[in-house]
Amino acid sequence: MALINTENMIDSPSAVILELPKIKSVTVLIVSPSICHEHLWWERGLILNVISSLLPSCRGFSFALGHGLSFFGGIQHFPVDGCSRVSCSFGVLTADECTSFYSAILHMSFTIYMKFTYQTYFVLFPDLSYAWTFNDNPLYVQEDNRRFVSQETGNLYIAKVEPSDVGNYTCFITNKEAQKSVQGPPTPLVQRTDGKMMSFLRDNFCRPVPDISWRRLDGSPLPGKVKYSKSQAILEIPNFQQEDEGFYECIASNLRGRNLAKGQLIFYAPPEWEQKIQDTYLSIYDSLFWECKASGKPDPWYTWLKNGERLNPERTVITVPPSKMDVTVGESIVLPCQVSHDPSIEVAFVWSFNGDVIDFKKGVAHFERIGGESVGDLMIRNIQLNHSGKYLCTVKTTLESLSADGDIVVRGPPGPPEDVRVKHISSATCQLSWRAGSDNNSPIQIFSVQARTPFSVGWQAVSTVPEILNGKTFNATVVGLNPWVEYEFRVVAGNSIGIGEPSKPSELLRTKASVPAVAPTNINGGGGSRSELIITWESIPEELQNGEDFGYIVMLRPVGSTTWTRERVPSVETSRFIYRNENIIPLSPFEVKVGVYNKEGEGPLSTASIIYSGEDEPQLAPRGTSVQSFSASEMEVSWNAIAWNRNTGRVLGYEVLYWTDDSKESMIGKIRVSGNVTTKNITGLKANTVYFASVRAYNTAGTGPSSPPVNVTTKKSPPSQPPANIAWKLTNSKLCLNWEHVKTMENESEVLGYKILYRQNRQSKTHILETNNTSAELLVPFEEDYLIEIRTVSDGGDGSSSEEIRIPKMSSLSSRGISVLEPSIHFLSVVITIFCCFAIQPLI
Repeated sequence: MALINTENMIDSPSAVILELPKIKSVTVLIVSPSICHEHLWWERGLILNVISSLLPSCRGFSFALGHGLSFFGGIQHFPVDGCSRVSCSFGVLTADECTSFYSAILHMSFTIYMKFTYQTYFVLFPDLSYAWTFNDNPLYVQEDNRRFVSQETGNLYIAKVEPSDVGNYTCFITNKEAQKSVQGPPTPLVQRTDGKMMSFLRDNFCRPVPDISWRRLDGSPLPGKVKYSKSQAILEIPNFQQEDEGFYECIASNLRGRNLAKGQLIFYAPPEWEQKIQDTYLSIYDSLFWECKASGKPDPWYTWLKNGERLNPERTVITVPPSKMDVTVGESIVLPCQVSHDPSIEVAFVWSFNGDVIDFKKGVAHFERIGGESVGDLMIRNIQLNHSGKYLCTVKTTLESLSADGDIVVRGPPGPPEDVRVKHISSATCQLSWRAGSDNNSPIQIFSVQARTPFSVGWQAVSTVPEILNGKTFNATVVGLNPWVEYEFRVVAGNSIGIGEPSKPSELLRTKASVPAVAPTNINGGGGSRSELIITWESIPEELQNGEDFGYIVMLRPVGSTTWTRERVPSVETSRFIYRNENIIPLSPFEVKVGVYNKEGEGPLSTASIIYSGEDEPQLAPRGTSVQSFSASEMEVSWNAIAWNRNTGRVLGYEVLYWTDDSKESMIGKIRVSGNVTTKNITGLKANTVYFASVRAYNTAGTGPSSPPVNVTTKKSPPSQPPANIAWKLTNSKLCLNWEHVKTMENESEVLGYKILYRQNRQSKTHILETNNTSAELLVPFEEDYLIEIRTVSDGGDGSSSEEIRIPKMSSLSSRGISVLEPSIHFLSVVITIFCCFAIQPLI
């Protein structure tokens, strides 16, 4: 199929024509011919025809007619040589200026491919008719399968071109209303030398003529009521119903291939009632529920009327909206959202934070919805910095949705400073710089610098210049550092809320070395052997040694001398030095100083201290030594003090030695006493055993000679059997006790008497009553229970105690817990005897 070429019909760029539509409308483009010349206008690959003679000239403008539908397919503008920078302007066509159009002008606009915006006018226009001549003779063409003239487009279609078709073709267009016709220039169709046809034809349509078919994409058959045009290019569906809705596809095919076009038909229907309201009779205060339901497409909406007037429910209003809040991190707050609404309408509250809906069902941390039916408050517990932002409360009902928002600003301590750098390090100072971190909505007011060394306990504040670092200060000089020490630094920021987290530590750096600046303290010493002078001091910690090769300098001289003896002690760990000289007189005073040094030089010396040289041991033994036994396990040693002088040796105290005659225990013990003490009590001894003892003096040089030994035999062991058969009787506040006499064994001390120990409870003070008899009488209050024990007394010490006896606080009871109606005696054991209460000794 061929389409007759219209290329030779171009008259000027001031007017072009597209295919004319069947809808009796044309599109008018108004182009100023004074801007540029020789413009070609293309639509769908075809040069648009120019029919300037159809239209009158209005104020110097010419007009172009175009097919309105074709414009929406897209227009391309190709400027030719001499018009590379085209700027076409458009005028306005009025009815008065072009009365021959019999038209009313409607205004609209659109943008073509090259983004030129044209003013477009639709003009009502009568039908046009088309005719063609062949070699200046009328061409009588009947619609068949090979050629026809479209009265919709005006195109001449020729399929299967034959040699007889060679010639010149001319197009005539007639406007019946305007009673005008125009003729285009002849267009040749020639045969090439190779026998093929050649013409300036543009194939806007397929060759050969395609077969056109239609189908539904869901596979269902086309409705039987559909109608087609003769060429089947148009599908008509009369009486459109909902079942006709869907996707349709048009298929055009010939020997060269096929092409597809798809479209969708959408059904729309007015509302139809599915459920209507019915008349209802109610009592006062009853509730009414009416429901009406309708179907349609789109979904219908509903309006209620009462007595012909629109019925509006009580409007929902947010009475207490969220408000802007300024809070401190860690607080708990409540954002209000309260409404006034129609009680018959359910209300739902939805909270959003910075555009994201808060899902309370997922147990979101910190957030909690509180309130009742008309209250949708939001509680935020332990609020954090990341909770700053916009909170939106949306209130939803079945009829409407409304919302209100509020901003929360959470203020907190500053974030950690950043990028801490150290430079210009000396022995005692360095330069520090940093950048401020986040102020967390509260301006930074102060910075502080902290340092850490291998010797410090955690981070410690350090001094700086300037001393006060305000929120605008980002560098400082750190002072007061120790030489030759590795340091890390960090910076902490503070604001009105509090002190924030510290920065990351700086890199580890060592200060430069320096001469030691601290002298040793607590210079002391003395003692030792003859011809020795012992000197001690408190060592200097490593962080104060200020450099490598650290050591001590000891300077000494006898009191009254002017010459100093100087000694170096290179060991950094030492804190003791012994000076030896055979010419030193025992117990001579020396003036001593201790200093420090390192690789950088010598530091200061301590103040002078007086220290005595070593002395001889005591030369004299104590006299008058004696010993006596106090019990089976205790003895006391005594002696006379030594009157010493410088020649006999200083006495600082005495040393007591004791032992038995058993060869296996030649030395049992040694006890020292200081000063002028001349007695010593020794315990933990064996019963009925002979012990020997001697005494000797001691001083810093050692011990002197021992005194002649003395001996003593310890007492026999105390009775091992406790008092038995204890009986008691309580009448009012009078308690009578009785027990059996304890018989001792041969290796035990004789019983000399008894001790009665009594108290009100285990925590109270114990009272002791001693007696030589086997009975006793006590006067005790009867408001409290009493605990009583009885033990023996002997030279060997106290014997074993009886079991603890509880006397109840009730009066007139016996040892069996029976009320006493007549005087009677009851024993704690199975043996029963009668006794009388004896006179007792006073309490001690």
